Amino acid sequence: MLKRRQFLGGLTALAGSYLLSACGGGGEDGGASPAAKASASPTAKAAAASANGTVMPSAASITDSAGDVWTLVNGVIYRNGSTVGNTYDVSLVLWYGGKIWARGTGGQFYVNAEVAEQWLPCGDPRIDVASVPGSFYGINGHFDYTYTPEKVVSILKGMNCTSYRVGATDDPKQLNAVVKLAQAFQSAGLTLLVLIDQGVYDASGAVMASESTAYNRGRSVGATVANALAPYGVTIYECGNELTRQDATVVDFTAAGSKVSDFNNTNWPIMRGVMRGMIDGVKSVQSSAKCGINFCVADVGASDALWDGRQPDGSGGHPQVRWDITTWHNYEAYGDLFNIGTDGSGPGFDLPTYCKARYGVPLIVTEWNAGPDQSESYRGNYISDRLAAFYGARKTHNLQSVMYYVLDSGNNTYGIMINGKPVDAPYNAFTSFTSSHADT
Repeated sequence: MLKRRQFLGGLTALAGSYLLSACGGGGEDGGASPAAKASASPTAKAAAASANGTVMPSAASITDSAGDVWTLVNGVIYRNGSTVGNTYDVSLVLWYGGKIWARGTGGQFYVNAEVAEQWLPCGDPRIDVASVPGSFYGINGHFDYTYTPEKVVSILKGMNCTSYRVGATDDPKQLNAVVKLAQAFQSAGLTLLVLIDQGVYDASGAVMASESTAYNRGRSVGATVANALAPYGVTIYECGNELTRQDATVVDFTAAGSKVSDFNNTNWPIMRGVMRGMIDGVKSVQSSAKCGINFCVADVGASDALWDGRQPDGSGGHPQVRWDITTWHNYEAYGDLFNIGTDGSGPGFDLPTYCKARYGVPLIVTEWNAGPDQSESYRGNYISDRLAAFYGARKTHNLQSVMYYVLDSGNNTYGIMINGKPVDAPYNAFTSFTSSHADT
């Protein structure tokens, strides 16, 4: 059901060539005070970034990973001697997780976005948030597997997995198969995360005609799926799959997505409408259900704009998309989730920390894996490395679950099994880690 998107292969092939270093800005004077000019020359670049967690005051300046020097003078923030947006009454500037953060005298935190003049409201990124235990280890599957629901439950228990992601639309064949899975999972006490796999295209393959048309379609499919699954204990729904990475919605598949201008302004309302519709449809049936919206690569340009009601052209005041769970896909070609490049390469930032502070809801990595061309042994080592990193963040980064892609891909490109037989190195790496690291 879920194909790897065309840009994944492109990223794998181009990982060493298309990815650029993050740009540092100097810019014009911007009305900088003499004190600010003296403390940070517009043309000066430092060799190394400040230590993570550096704050002003007491530090005299902060150097970011692009070599730009930040100073705080009389409550105003300067970068390389130029003012950064309309900042005033700033009491603290923080370098943390690869981002510059500021706190106003009233206590509100802001994060400096990819476009350096933007300061977006958020929480204090240093506050640890532990996820609720019990569903951390997850895996993906498909509704059309030949495995019986009982066999899926048995496999997951053998792997120490407690959660499973599967997708469906309101198509009766798909939905009935997922209902049977939900029944088996409810009896077994496992968590089923259901992807509502509605896109931005209509039945003819054309982009839907308007935001209202997209909203109504999303609301209909969301309500239908929730109506079918609510009786069987399903409480988490992912509303759309990689919608920011469709031909209709992204300008360039090799863009990291860290700028809202990376996305298609014309079709943005269609995507926003179908997302809002799916959430509202689910909530109309299950008001307490948790709805997630999905992003890829470093798509904070998209997630921020949707959250705040902005368009790729920079205009504001549009409908906001507000979700209960942030979901993300993190394949190896996209970079390290905890140091993901704003341009796909580096220098990077800690994405889970950003999401924790910016949206204030749990994060689920609903797909992760190495590339399809990697060897069995390479994939096994990658699994061990990534699980260790994810596991280490579960008590601090509000990281609720990480869901390996996929249980069975029919071959050894992604699957951890083929026709019920484990693919040795990936399977052994996964189960070795889960058996020695409890989900507590």
